[in-house]
Amino acid sequence: MSNEQPNNPLHGLTLEMVVTSLQERYGWDGLAQRIDINCFKNDPSIKSSLKFLRKTQWARDKVESLYISTLEQKSPWERAK
Repeated sequence: MSNEQPNNPLHGLTLEMVVTSLQERYGWDGLAQRIDINCFKNDPSIKSSLKFLRKTQWARDKVESLYISTLEQKSPWERAK
């Protein structure tokens, strides 16, 4: 059995990479509008967000889902970067 997951868009990405990418695209305000969690609304930082998301699976699922839908919105040329 192989460990590779060619159809998993999150394969090889860390949670930090996902959060950083979303924050750069939407900003903290944009993230808070899309996912209503305090770590995006009150004094947000990558570090505090990661701490919360690592222990709160439902919130992490929402962040990962947003990342995947954001990835699907990009053109193939942007994804190749």
